[in-house]
Amino acid sequence: SKVPPIHREWASAALKAVFAMESRESALDKAEQVAAEMRSRRLRAAANCLREGVGETTTYLLDEFPDGHRRRIRTNNMIERLNREIRRRTRVVGGFPDGNSALMLVCARIRYVTANEWSTRRYLDMSRFDDNLVEAN
Repeated sequence: SKVPPIHREWASAALKAVFAMESRESALDKAEQVAAEMRSRRLRAAANCLREGVGETTTYLLDEFPDGHRRRIRTNNMIERLNREIRRRTRVVGGFPDGNSALMLVCARIRYVTANEWSTRRYLDMSRFDDNLVEAN
């Protein structure tokens, strides 16, 4: 939203390059280069936005996280999948008499999904953290 349409293709490719880095240090360095290029293209708001947010958005690259976890931490696919499921269920009903009935349906669906489908799947193998926890203590 901070980049005009004429620069969006370049900015998109530059941001993808930042988040494709293998280490956090290289991602931060690349982000600084991209921000400098944005400033030279007179995209000050985008450069400031990148500088302010790059630290938080690259936390998945911290050394404390195993490599296998980084891809899954980087995305919010689980949340998006749950939201899609809730949207699918609420569209079937159409209109709700009040907010409580909608809330009850959403909560019931979340309880069902977490109790049956997703609780049996392993999204992240937390046993890999045991080694890191021992080192930290």
